[in-house]
Amino acid sequence: MQLEQRIEALEALGNRIRSIDQEEKDRLNATAVNENAWFTSKSINTAFKGLIEFLKPNLIEAWLSDYSIRDQGRSVGIVMAGNIPMVGFHDLLCVLLSGNKAMVKLSSSDSILVRQLIQWLVEIDPVFHEVIAIEERLNKAAAIIATGSDNTARYFKYYFGKKPYIIRQNRTSVAVLTGKESEKEIRGLADDIFTYYGLGCRNVSKLFLPVGFDFQSFLDQLSNTPHQNITEHHKYRNNYDYNKSIYLVNGDEHLDTGFALLKSEKSQLVSPISVLYYDTYESPQQLQLTLAGYQDKIQCVVSSAEWLDTTFSFGETQTPQLNDYADGVDTMQFLSNLK
Repeated sequence: MQLEQRIEALEALGNRIRSIDQEEKDRLNATAVNENAWFTSKSINTAFKGLIEFLKPNLIEAWLSDYSIRDQGRSVGIVMAGNIPMVGFHDLLCVLLSGNKAMVKLSSSDSILVRQLIQWLVEIDPVFHEVIAIEERLNKAAAIIATGSDNTARYFKYYFGKKPYIIRQNRTSVAVLTGKESEKEIRGLADDIFTYYGLGCRNVSKLFLPVGFDFQSFLDQLSNTPHQNITEHHKYRNNYDYNKSIYLVNGDEHLDTGFALLKSEKSQLVSPISVLYYDTYESPQQLQLTLAGYQDKIQCVVSSAEWLDTTFSFGETQTPQLNDYADGVDTMQFLSNLK
C-alpha cells in the first residue's frame, strides 16, 4: 500500500467524519457514553474536530517531509489509552503513515469510537483490513507503543522490554501566569483546564503565579466562562463535592469557584479532578529552575510570558499539531528507524 494511497484514504476518513449526520452521531455518542461515562457528546465532537484537522493532506505531507518514509511492513503493537475520546488515534496514524502494520489493543474505556474509525478506513479502502488488526495480545508485534500510568509503564517495560518500544507514563500540563493576562487568555486557559474534564495529559492541572497575584480578579474571570456549568456532569460533580468536603473537614485552605477548587501545592503537579493546584514564584529565574526539575512530568507549558521557551498559547493545548508528540518522544522517527 503506497504512501499516497494511505494519505488519500485518510483524507477520505476526515471527510467521512465531517459528514456524520445527527442520527449517526447520536448513535455513536450513546454507545460511547455507555462504555465510558466521562465521554459526552461535546467531548466526542471536540475530539472529532481535532481528527478532521489531523487528516488534511497538506498538513500530513508537510509533517512527513521531515522523515524518510519507506514501506517497512513491520507489525507495531499499540496499547491505547482511553482517558479521552480517540486519544490513541495519533499512534495509529503514525504507524500507518510510516509504512507499518498496526496491531491495536483497544482500551476498554474507548473501544467503540476507535473501532468505528478503523471500520470506516476499511470501508474507504479494503486494503486497510490487511494492515490494521485489533488484538488482545501483542506478543507477536515487532515493536510496541504503549500509553498508561506510571505503574502500568513498569509492567509494559518488563513484558515488552526485549522489543523496540515507546512507553509513556503519567504526564500533565501547567500554566505560568504573569497577572497581566487578558479576559480572552483566561477563557483560553479555562479550555486548557476543563476540556475533557481535566482527564488528559494536555490538561492544565497546576498554575504557577507571581507573588501578589490578584486571585479575586482571576476567579471572577474564570467563573465567566462556559465551563462554569461543568458540574452538570455527575461524575465531575461527585469529584468536586468529595474534594470540597475533604478540604472542609481537614481545614485545608482553598479557594472555591462553585465548580472548581484551587489549592496551594508546592511539590505536586497532578491535581485531583475538579481541583487546580497552584504555587507562587518570585522571579523568572527561580521558576525556570523549578520547571526544569519537572521536565519529565510536564507535557505542555501554557503561558504568554516572553521569558519562557517552548510554550503553548492559552487555549491551544487541546488542539495539538501532528508533530506535538506525547511525552516529547518523536513517534514517527521511532517508527522510521525500525529495522
